[in-house]
Amino acid sequence: MTPLWVKDAVFYQIFPERFANGDPSNDPPNTARWDDDMPTRENFFGGDLAGILAHRDHLTRLGVTALYTTPIFQAETNHKYDTTDYRRIDPAFGTLETFKTVLQGLHERGIRWILDGVFNHCGYHVPAFQDVAANGRQSRYWDWFFVDDTLPFQTDPPSYQTCGGATYLPKLNTSNPEVQQFVLDTAAYWLEQGVDGWRLDVPWKVDMRLWSRFRERALSINPDAYIVGEVWRGTADWIRGDNVHGVMNYRMRSHILDYALFDHLDAEDFAYEVAYLLREHGETTPYHLTLLGSHDTPRLLTLARGNVARALIAITLQLTLPGTPMIYYGDEIGMEGENDPDCRRPMIWDERRWNPAIWETTRKLIALRHAHPALRSLHVEPIKTWDRVLGFARRDQDDIVIVAANTGVDRASFRLPIPPEYSAFTWREVLSGNQMQVEGSCLSLQQMPSQSVFVFVPERSAANVVKDSA
Repeated sequence: MTPLWVKDAVFYQIFPERFANGDPSNDPPNTARWDDDMPTRENFFGGDLAGILAHRDHLTRLGVTALYTTPIFQAETNHKYDTTDYRRIDPAFGTLETFKTVLQGLHERGIRWILDGVFNHCGYHVPAFQDVAANGRQSRYWDWFFVDDTLPFQTDPPSYQTCGGATYLPKLNTSNPEVQQFVLDTAAYWLEQGVDGWRLDVPWKVDMRLWSRFRERALSINPDAYIVGEVWRGTADWIRGDNVHGVMNYRMRSHILDYALFDHLDAEDFAYEVAYLLREHGETTPYHLTLLGSHDTPRLLTLARGNVARALIAITLQLTLPGTPMIYYGDEIGMEGENDPDCRRPMIWDERRWNPAIWETTRKLIALRHAHPALRSLHVEPIKTWDRVLGFARRDQDDIVIVAANTGVDRASFRLPIPPEYSAFTWREVLSGNQMQVEGSCLSLQQMPSQSVFVFVPERSAANVVKDSA
C-alpha cells in the first residue's frame, strides 16, 4: 500500500523549539530572547506546539499540505533527539491535549502531520538505561543496549555503544525482540492518536528487519500512513517496498546545489545526474522528499553566500522537478545560518525582515505545483542543455510546464524549443507574469541574464480559441 496523498503534497519541516512560542507559561528556565539571541547547542527559545497552531495561517498562505516536525517527545535537549519518554509530549512543548488540539487544527486545514521516530538511540536518562547503569547485568533491560561489562560502567569514554559517540545517546539493541515490540507499540500509539506517518531517524543504523515489521504494523492501523527515512547516500535498500515509502532526498539536493549554487555541474552534467537518480528511484520517485536544507545543514541562502538569484534557481528546481518538495522552516523567507546550531535560529515573524523575492517565488511555485499535474508527474524531458543553460519540460497528458535556468554568462536572443502542438499558444512566464509569443517553434528570450530562471506555462491565444470553436 502506498499513501497516494504524498504525490500531491508540499511538506514543511519545523524544528518546534524554534518555530514559534505560543504558550510562554511552559517556557524552560532562562529562555533566550527570540529576536535577539543566537542559538547554541544548549539554549532554549520557548518554541512549542501551541506556536505551530498559532501560525497555521502561515502554512496555509504558503501552500503547505503536510508537516514534518523534529522530535516532540520528552527529552532534555532543545533538539529532543534524546528521548526519555516516548509516550509523553515534552512539557516545554505542551501536553497530550495540546498535541491533539494542534493535530485537529492542522487537519481542519488539510495539513497532514508526520512525527520523527528516533529508535536507534534514546536519552541517557530513559528509565531502562538508568536501570542498566545502576544494576549492570542484573537489570532486566541489560540486553536492550550494548554495554561492555568487562569494564566498570563509565561515561568518559562511554562503556556502552552510542549514536555517533554522544555520551547522552545510548544506542538501543533493535535486534532484541522486546525492543522491537517497544518500537512498534510506540509507533502504533501515535498513529492511533491520529498522526499521518513517521520520519525515521538514521534508519540504516537499525536492524533492517524491524522496518519491515514497522511498515506492516503502521499500515495496519492507517493504510494511508507515510513512512520516510533519513537517508543521505545510497537508496537501494530503501526502495524495495518492504520498509519505507521514500527517503529524504539528499542526493537530489546535492545535484541542485552543485548546479545552482556551486558551479560544480553544468547543464549537461545536471541533466545526466538527475536522470540517473530518477531511473534508480523509478516508480518510488514521488515518495522521496526533495529538500534544500534541514536542521542538519547550513541554510540555503548562506550556502549561496547571500546570492538571492542563485537561491531562486535552486528553489525553482526543487519545486519543479519530480519528487515531493519539503521546505525547511524559514527558508521560504530567506533566513540564513551556518551548520548546526546556527541553522536552527528562531523563525523571523517580522515580515519587514523577510526576503520578498524568495517569499513570492516560493509561494508562486507552490501554487503552480498544486495547479499543474505536470509538476507532480514522473516525466522530465530535457529540451536544451547549452553550457550552463538548462531547459526542461514537465508533462502530464495535455498539461505542460517548461523551466529554463542560466547559471553562466549573460545571453541575448536565446531560443528555447517547445513542442509543436503548443506553437499556437501564448506563453506566460510565471515568475514575472510576462506573456510571450512562439517564434518558429521556439520561445525567444531577448535577454537571459546570468543567474536567472524562468518558468513558462501555455495560455490559449485568441487565434487558438477561434480555431477550436470553428
